[in-house]
Amino acid sequence: MADATAELVIETDVPARLDRLPWSRFHTLVIVALGITWVLDGLEVTLVGSLSGAIKASPRLQLTDQQVGLSASLYLLGAVAGAVVFGWLADLYGRKRLFNITLGVYLAATALTAVSPDFFTFALFRCLTGAGIGGEYAAINSAIQELIPARYRGRIDLLVNGSFWLGAALGASGAILLLQPGLLPPDLGWRLAFAIGAVLGVGILFLRRFLPESPRWLMLHGHVEAAENVVNEVERRFDLREMASNSPPRLRLRIRARPVGQLEVARVLFRTYPKRAFLGVVLMSAQAFFYNAIFFTYGLVLERFFGVTPHRIGFYILPFAAANFLGPLLLGPLFDLVGRKPMIASTYAVSGLLLAGSAVLFVNGFLDARSQTIAWSIVFFFASAAASSAYLTIGESFPLEMRARGIALFYALGTAVGGVLGPWLFGILIDTGERSSIAWGYALGSVLMLFAAVLEVALGVPAERRALEHIAAPLSSED
Repeated sequence: MADATAELVIETDVPARLDRLPWSRFHTLVIVALGITWVLDGLEVTLVGSLSGAIKASPRLQLTDQQVGLSASLYLLGAVAGAVVFGWLADLYGRKRLFNITLGVYLAATALTAVSPDFFTFALFRCLTGAGIGGEYAAINSAIQELIPARYRGRIDLLVNGSFWLGAALGASGAILLLQPGLLPPDLGWRLAFAIGAVLGVGILFLRRFLPESPRWLMLHGHVEAAENVVNEVERRFDLREMASNSPPRLRLRIRARPVGQLEVARVLFRTYPKRAFLGVVLMSAQAFFYNAIFFTYGLVLERFFGVTPHRIGFYILPFAAANFLGPLLLGPLFDLVGRKPMIASTYAVSGLLLAGSAVLFVNGFLDARSQTIAWSIVFFFASAAASSAYLTIGESFPLEMRARGIALFYALGTAVGGVLGPWLFGILIDTGERSSIAWGYALGSVLMLFAAVLEVALGVPAERRALEHIAAPLSSED
């Protein structure tokens, strides 16, 4: 069928055919080429944490603890703005076009961070780096959820989001290597560390050339023939004779002459799905504060309270990163098998309770640098799966026409409430030099996670192994 420019009704089996596909090299390419977003984010966040001592000691920058915390908050502020702008454009112009643009923004900004001469330029380029990463979250999360078969969607989404910690391990390893005393001039090692992301991003730009546009996005915008061509190309790799006897269900859609406007997005969020919207804000805000407040200042806590020297901070981040990656990897299949609600609620609750326990040990001086790292690693084994499930929940809960904008909006709200405030607040608390002050920050993170767990039990959606169109019908659905 030719591309539509006026309102007409079409029938398509594209979603059902995507969901019935066996796993293939195509799906592996999708998660490698698109999932790199979280690796890059983990790299950037870890670099600031593990390089904080070196950046403060830089003869050119000489940042204070508060400026390190402020630059972290500006990175997140940029991510909020990037998510909102690029999320809207991804719904309007397509996933593929936008995820190439956002990666380009990231590449340029992180390379410029490496040559920053003063705090102002450093903070500016950190903000622009965040804008690229925030835009990636919106375009990439929507593309992955629309391309992965329903029975794998939960575990793959958690695994991809958990790959943040592969980037964290890469950043920590880079810091360990480049900050070795006497290896490089003190103002050069941290600059070379920031170049790691730029080099990695160039290779991913090449891989993304081989990815198609999301067939679901094409279908909704009237490009039915193009959508079917993408699915046909993937299906050619399989023997589908067993499936041929069962015709996939078809979806009837009214192709719109105009795209979904912002007012209609607001109506869907706050009138059609208000409970899902409230749950999404709480899940995103709780995990954003929990993660960003603690991890952005991870290096500062180790240095200030445990005497860890800057060049050794990376050694403490590596086991922490490993636990954070293993959480989604090992718990992820249970989100498809046991179900979304029990797993999301339990991971949020366990994370909150364990952090509260570790805060009591910290404030009473029962932990050294090693045992503090072990305690945090146990906490974040569960918290990493919880945080990843927040993105999964948002992507599944709302109609296809506004998926990228929905992810962007809730990422922005959650990060603004929990992420931008967190690093700045903890920077101030660390500056006091009092363990009890920081413990209050940990207590706040614990309460937020426990509240999110209770709300998930009350309002969560059982989305496991269900097609996206069944969880939230497209706005243009005629069925």
